Amino acid sequence: MSQNQPQQLVAGANAPLPNDHISIRIISQNAVDCAAYRLISDGKVRGDGDMIFYGQTRSDDGNVSFRGHDSDGFFDINLPAQPANIDKIALAFSSEQTLAQIGDVDIQVLQGSQVLLTCQLNSTGRSEKAIILAECYRRQGSWKFRFIAQGFNGGLKPLSEHFGVEIADEAPAPSQAAPQAQTINAQKPNQPAQATPPPIPASPTVNLNKITLTKNQSSINLKKRDNFGKIAVNLNWNQRPNADQKTPKKGLLGDLFKQHKSGGIDLDVGAMIHLKNGEKTLIQALGNRFGSLQSAPYVCLRADDRTGQVSDGEWLDINGQQWSQIEEVFIFAFIYEGVPNWAQTDGVVTIHVPEQPPIETRLTEGTSNLPMCAIARLVNQQGSINVERINQYFKGHQEMDKAFHWGFSWKRGRK
Repeated sequence: MSQNQPQQLVAGANAPLPNDHISIRIISQNAVDCAAYRLISDGKVRGDGDMIFYGQTRSDDGNVSFRGHDSDGFFDINLPAQPANIDKIALAFSSEQTLAQIGDVDIQVLQGSQVLLTCQLNSTGRSEKAIILAECYRRQGSWKFRFIAQGFNGGLKPLSEHFGVEIADEAPAPSQAAPQAQTINAQKPNQPAQATPPPIPASPTVNLNKITLTKNQSSINLKKRDNFGKIAVNLNWNQRPNADQKTPKKGLLGDLFKQHKSGGIDLDVGAMIHLKNGEKTLIQALGNRFGSLQSAPYVCLRADDRTGQVSDGEWLDINGQQWSQIEEVFIFAFIYEGVPNWAQTDGVVTIHVPEQPPIETRLTEGTSNLPMCAIARLVNQQGSINVERINQYFKGHQEMDKAFHWGFSWKRGRK
């Protein structure tokens, strides 16, 4: 294989892999739900921890993980650290659309920043809604990669069941008053105390629920509990960081903004927090207001991405153990530099609450001259969390503050 020129595979072809950390990048022209399955010799998973998808982004040992956007995602795989009884790692995706509606899908296998292999899944005439894209498999003590392109008409559920994953029955659509939110292994029956623990189920049970907040379903309530754990809020968008690599004809994210001299795209997430004691504070990278998880306001912004080239996007964490101290967390995003074109960024905010399915909302309704988006708010309702989609756009912080009556005093700042 040439050092500079990646090898291109057709469906059915295979190529050797280095015994190293690799990344597999899946690039699509529309949103897809990617999944990976670690399989033993009978072609089945060993348990819950061998399925990696939007509801569980890491394997049980952390040696396979998923990151990125739903139209530009990465599976990071530590090949030498895979358990000895894992024979292959299958990579797949599903969608509510058929492959013909999604468009062609590109796959890249990377070692560090070097692209080793490329594959293109041709979408012409394809009616399937789920595809087994490829697999990493062992052969005579080494790892190889095979491009498969096999389709399933039924979506993620039959695809997962094909790999031996037991899928939980789909719960009714959640409502404001009584959400039916479950995640992996959440369907345990209530039983009286016993002298010995109940037997462990022989098969895994995975819940594929994902909650999308829209105009029609704009909120969901998460039932009160003593400790919500670490709540993670992710802002991500359609990132095409390497213009020289083959990608769909969707355009680079850099094309969506008229850049200032810095050249980098700076899409930032932030929050306004109202505590139960009446205190109000602001968390954002602008002004280096990163907050704290262990002390008030119990909200913290992770390291700021000033380049727009971090595939994980921007993250905001909330200490759910201290939820009783919080009245409201108001989440927003803004373009620090450049002219926004929200409709083309495929911006998506996902809220991850332990033991709950991911909650997502898309930033698709912004006008071309308003760089500030009020995304959602998490409100403490007698100990529960009410997540409300807002998706309203403003000229700046001050206009957003006035619309929602926060009462901050604003002045221009720099990072």
